[in-house]
Amino acid sequence: MADDEIILADLSDDELVMQMHDDLYDGLKEEIEEGVNLLISRGWTPYDTLTKALVAGMTIVGADFRDGILFVPEVLLAANAMKGGMFILKPLLIATGAPRMGKMVIGTVKGDIHDIGKNLVGMMMEGAGFEVRDLGINNSVEKYLAALEEEKPDILGMSALLTTTMPYMKVVIDTMKEKGMREDYIVLVGGAPLNEEFSKAIGADAYCRDAAVAVETAKALVLRKHNQLTA
Repeated sequence: MADDEIILADLSDDELVMQMHDDLYDGLKEEIEEGVNLLISRGWTPYDTLTKALVAGMTIVGADFRDGILFVPEVLLAANAMKGGMFILKPLLIATGAPRMGKMVIGTVKGDIHDIGKNLVGMMMEGAGFEVRDLGINNSVEKYLAALEEEKPDILGMSALLTTTMPYMKVVIDTMKEKGMREDYIVLVGGAPLNEEFSKAIGADAYCRDAAVAVETAKALVLRKHNQLTA
């Protein structure tokens, strides 16, 4: 019963952040919302609250998901708790013009209606401090391109769960090449039937076997892109 005794408001900042990491891990949305509000009320910046309490907590979740210690249901719960905290922080982050990791447009390709993996990637990317626009399922090349024009993201993420819809990813990438815009974006692909060879063959930047890998890959590639631009 000792667990029930934890009163978040009584904890020091450091203790509260550690407790929030645990609460995220356990998918406790209300506790995360309370923790975020407490840190902000104690004068924490929205950006520090995001990175030190939420992103750091989701990094632990991501690592354990990658290593097979946590599974999809638990990760979805953690991501949902994270969303609760993000809902409070988002307007504050925008108001303070806080730095973002980057921006991603993500969607399942035309003919495919699977979205659990894609949703997980979107949530984990938000958890890592990326801004994410999720186009949902069954996306035509026109829909992807319109979103790229509109959002000007760093990354385009495409997902397919069927061997029959996988080739559509190449249609999107080929169209981007024709329009001379392929080089402007990092293209990440994922989904159960895909592999490294397929991703290379269609001209994507990387294949991500799960959400944790997607976040690590996105961070690395965005960093490299920014370094090239400033070089």
